[in-house]
Amino acid sequence: MKYYLAVDIGASSGRHILSWFEDGKIQYEEIHRFYNGMDEEDGHKVWDTKRLFDEVVAGMKKCVDLGKIPVSMGIDTWGVDYALLGEHDDVVGKTYAYRDSRTEGMEEEVYRIIPEKELYKKTGIQKAIFNTVYQLMAAKKQEPGTLDEAKALLMIPDYLHFLLTGVKKQEYTNATTTGLVDPNTNQWDYDLIEKLGYPKRLFTELSMPGTFVGNLTKEIQEKVGFECRVVLPATHDTGAAVMSVPNTSDDVLYISSGTWSLFGCELEKANCSEKAEEANFTNEGGYDHRYRFLKNIMGLWMIQSVKKEFEAGYDYPGKKASDDYSFANLCAKAEEETITSIVDANSEVFLAPESMIDAVKKACEENGEQIPVTPWEIARVIYRSLAVCYGRAAVEIEDITGKKFPSINIVGGGSNAEYLNKLTAQVTGRTVLAGPSEATAIGNIGAQMMADGLFTGLQEFRKCVYSSFEVRTYH
Repeated sequence: MKYYLAVDIGASSGRHILSWFEDGKIQYEEIHRFYNGMDEEDGHKVWDTKRLFDEVVAGMKKCVDLGKIPVSMGIDTWGVDYALLGEHDDVVGKTYAYRDSRTEGMEEEVYRIIPEKELYKKTGIQKAIFNTVYQLMAAKKQEPGTLDEAKALLMIPDYLHFLLTGVKKQEYTNATTTGLVDPNTNQWDYDLIEKLGYPKRLFTELSMPGTFVGNLTKEIQEKVGFECRVVLPATHDTGAAVMSVPNTSDDVLYISSGTWSLFGCELEKANCSEKAEEANFTNEGGYDHRYRFLKNIMGLWMIQSVKKEFEAGYDYPGKKASDDYSFANLCAKAEEETITSIVDANSEVFLAPESMIDAVKKACEENGEQIPVTPWEIARVIYRSLAVCYGRAAVEIEDITGKKFPSINIVGGGSNAEYLNKLTAQVTGRTVLAGPSEATAIGNIGAQMMADGLFTGLQEFRKCVYSSFEVRTYH
């Protein structure tokens, strides 16, 4: 039996998924799960990459305990964040998290050099203040020494792959989230990079999912107890998740539903039109250079945040010690409530508030709507608000592309949110197909399996995903 290991690290948790192919179906088991989150350091939000890498190694060791040694492995994470390496491959400066406030005002600095509309035409990447193009401007303005000292830039999964193999590779799908890749050449836009004053040496040739990175170093082999190949998945988690959308049609809407809700379709060519820019759609790179034309919607980050606050003791009328704040219970009880308030789930006030609960309440108050009080009312407001955002995005995407999309595939952890799935079908007027929930890890595995010759291409892999995993339908 051949095993493949996907290490899927999200902004709130990470997991090791061990997979194999049996009886014509993709099988998998979760062998390790760990916490992830931003740390506070000197007033900034940062990632503890040492802790993350220790967890990667800890999960790999469990393969030996199970007697299931993978032939290959790959790591995916969120996009836009990076590590800078110095002359001796040590990390230079802090590894900032995208929710850190250091990028405030950096869009104006970028637009002084290249106007916003021109930047969109060149890259097709939506304006989001946390994009790497703005993060690097913050580094240039606030810590110029770090860019001067840096010899390499690696996105977070590229850096973790480097720690495993000693090989530096920059993967394509994650690189496109930087806002520095040319959608016509599918390589770095060096004219743009030089114009912005970023060191050209940091940006080397991009590699596609399925590329062999290297073997584990001797040191890592001794730590984990085995040797295997490291193969690039789509290292951007959304890129991996979209690979596993269980539909072979070219006209399919998807929502990769997790911390963020990524709502979009696939295009053969990037759409950098004025309409797309005005609607704030982005063109991120996908497997086989298929463009993920999508909109970032705040997503289940809002639910994750209020859950954390209630578990930490946030008080409300009628609170009981036995109250269950699990995602499943929040979702189920939200459906039983009657509050009709809606907030703009895409507002920047929900990006990193001190209290998400207070932010939702304040937004309702400012809109003159009923203010939610209990966890279930707050959850209902969030779920309904997300569905409204999905409805708007569906109309926009049909208008921009000129295509009609009769159904929406929801993949990722959010596909388990039964109430949100029902709301999405109601608000958008489209059939919703929900699942698989471990879409990112499955997409990660798919790139490895295709690299190993198990599938001839993406369409064959997607057919297998559909037959291998439960997909629920909501009309």
